[in-house]
Amino acid sequence: MDDTTGILDEALERIHLSGPERDGWLSNHAPMAVEALVRHGRAAAVHRWLDRYGPKLEEMPAAGAPVTAHDWREALGDPRRIGDWTAFFERETAGRPWQDVLVEWWPRLLPGIAAGATHPVIRLGHAVRTLLAGEATAPRVRELAHALGYWAARHQPLPAATPLAPAPSAAAALDRVEPVPVQSGGVRDRFAQLTGFPQWPGRGPADAEAARSALRELVRASTHRYATHGYGEPIMLVHAATAPNAVLRTLPALPARLWEPSLRAAWAASAAVTAAYAPRAAAPVPATGGAAADAEDLFARAAAHGDDHTIKFTDTALDVGDALAFAAARRAIELNRPVF
Repeated sequence: MDDTTGILDEALERIHLSGPERDGWLSNHAPMAVEALVRHGRAAAVHRWLDRYGPKLEEMPAAGAPVTAHDWREALGDPRRIGDWTAFFERETAGRPWQDVLVEWWPRLLPGIAAGATHPVIRLGHAVRTLLAGEATAPRVRELAHALGYWAARHQPLPAATPLAPAPSAAAALDRVEPVPVQSGGVRDRFAQLTGFPQWPGRGPADAEAARSALRELVRASTHRYATHGYGEPIMLVHAATAPNAVLRTLPALPARLWEPSLRAAWAASAAVTAAYAPRAAAPVPATGGAAADAEDLFARAAAHGDDHTIKFTDTALDVGDALAFAAARRAIELNRPVF
């Protein structure tokens, strides 16, 4: 749904005065949350939400040495270059269509999908959804540039993982992901302990549409799994679903040849978050898990709750659209601390 109120563009202009991180490494969730709010008819709540969230944010880091088409590899994965990377992609998207920039850089950035605990790819997925849904206004294109710049600066490949026994489904594959030995410390410490993931899909998808179907299955399975395992780490485990969903949202802007590697990267990201934060034991699905739910009312509850992760996860649960996904969203609303 395109925003005809102008509120999304106004919000993005406010947000772009700030950098993508705060307090040294925490991600700026404002562009993702406000896009979801507008998407689900809550544009009137956006500026109030930003008024509360905005004081947490920090200025965009100053640019230093420009990133160029010739030396970008030297700057890849250097968070000190966030300002440089952001300026680079602002120039790139000003000079040619945003789709061309995305298609060129997606395969370069995809191996580092774990960057920033997967927040850059999630931010990018929200930006692409907005651009595909409506007019490519300057703030929306600039948001794509900021997301790409954040991803490039935080680019982080996962450790080489040994392929383990194949799993018959995405849900079974997630169930077979072994927790890292020490589930404590920061996300980099946890990801450094990864050694292997179940093979899923066991065989390569037959074609691009099969890859998209498998990615939808992964988003559905990881969203459902939050209903039973989200209690282990309610904030971080939302990314096991929202990261692959960001990739799914981006596929329509990419050529079909990039869909299968996108699926592989999305599975690695979801499995890595699961290994790093998921508890071994499942909790029972809440008694209301099988009850019918109204999507509009469910998102209204998430918006009233106000937590950025809860808003984003509920947005993904509505994409999945079934009763267990709605139960998972209700679980996120219960588990995460409300803002309002």
